[in-house]
Amino acid sequence: MSQIYHVIHETLYRYGAPVSLSQHLLHLTPRAFDFQRTLRHQIEILPAPVESETHVDWFGNPAQWIAVRQPHAMLRLIAASTVEVLPRPLTWRHAGGPAWENVAAQLAAFPSAAPLDAQEFALPSAQTPLLEEVRQWALASFTPRRPLLEAARHLMQRIHGEFGFDPEASSISTPLAETFRRRRGVCQDFSHLMISALRSLGLAARYMSGYILTHPAPGKPRLVGTDASHAWVAVWCPENGWVGFDPTNNCQPDLEHVLLGWGRDFADVTPMRGVILGGASHEVEVQVTMMPAQLRDFDELLAELRQRPLEKKSEGPEIALS
Repeated sequence: MSQIYHVIHETLYRYGAPVSLSQHLLHLTPRAFDFQRTLRHQIEILPAPVESETHVDWFGNPAQWIAVRQPHAMLRLIAASTVEVLPRPLTWRHAGGPAWENVAAQLAAFPSAAPLDAQEFALPSAQTPLLEEVRQWALASFTPRRPLLEAARHLMQRIHGEFGFDPEASSISTPLAETFRRRRGVCQDFSHLMISALRSLGLAARYMSGYILTHPAPGKPRLVGTDASHAWVAVWCPENGWVGFDPTNNCQPDLEHVLLGWGRDFADVTPMRGVILGGASHEVEVQVTMMPAQLRDFDELLAELRQRPLEKKSEGPEIALS
C-alpha cells in the first residue's frame, strides 16, 4: 500500500545589510520516478522574483532558477508538496544479485552493455573522490564473488556501526578523507563515503537527496519544522536496477523516504544555492516538515506556516499537529 505525505521545506535568509540582487538555483521539487508521484507542489518566494525559469537538469531532476532584483534584507522560500510513495519490491531487502566483480567488469568494458547513466555514476566526483584507504576498507564487505547487493547491504551496516552521527563534526565542505579519519558526520557524509567506496570498486552509485519521516517520542506530539533534509545511496544492479541503501539509518528506503532528486554527490542536488550582491553577513534558518497527509489539511498547515513570525527565535518551532 502506498503512503501520502505533506512535505514543507522552508528556508529563511537574514542579511546584515540590504541585498540588491540574489540569484538561486533550487532543487526543491520532488522528482517523479517508479516509486513516487507528486500530487501537488508549489514554491512561494518573498520578495517575489522578477525572473523565474523551470527546467530539467542533466540528471533529469526538476529545477528552478530565480532572480530577485529588488533590495531586500530577508529572503523567505517555502516549498510545499504532497507526494505519494509507492512500495519497493519486497525481494530487494534480501536480493543478492550477481557477483560484484562481474558488475564492475560490465561497467568497465568498452563498449559497455550497462546503461549510460550507470556508467556515468561509476566515475568519481568532486565530493566523492576515489581514496585507496576507503577502497581497502570497503573490501572487507566486498569479498571475492560475493553478490553485489548482499555486499552493499553489509557495507551499509558497517558505516552505521562504525561511524557516529554528529551534526557538529562536519559541514557541507568537509572532505571525505576527514570524515573517514574522524569516523563521525551526518547523512551527507555517510552517503558520500558509501558512494566513494562503491565507485572505488568500479561500481555505480547515486547520491539521493530528499527527506525521511521521523517519529516523535511516545506520548509526544509531532511538531512542525523539526524534520530535516536527508541523503542516502542507490546502487546499480543489472538484475534489479537502482536499489537504495540508507547508511545513516541502516535500512533500505521504502515507504518513509521522499526523493527530491539524484546526482553524483551533494553539489548536484543542493536544495538551494546561489549568489548575492551585497548583504554583508547572513544567517540562514531551514525548517522541514514531513508528515502523513491524513494528519493535517494541506492548505490549513501551509497557512499556519505562512503566519509564523519571521524574527529570529531562540527555541524550536512550537506549532504542533495534535
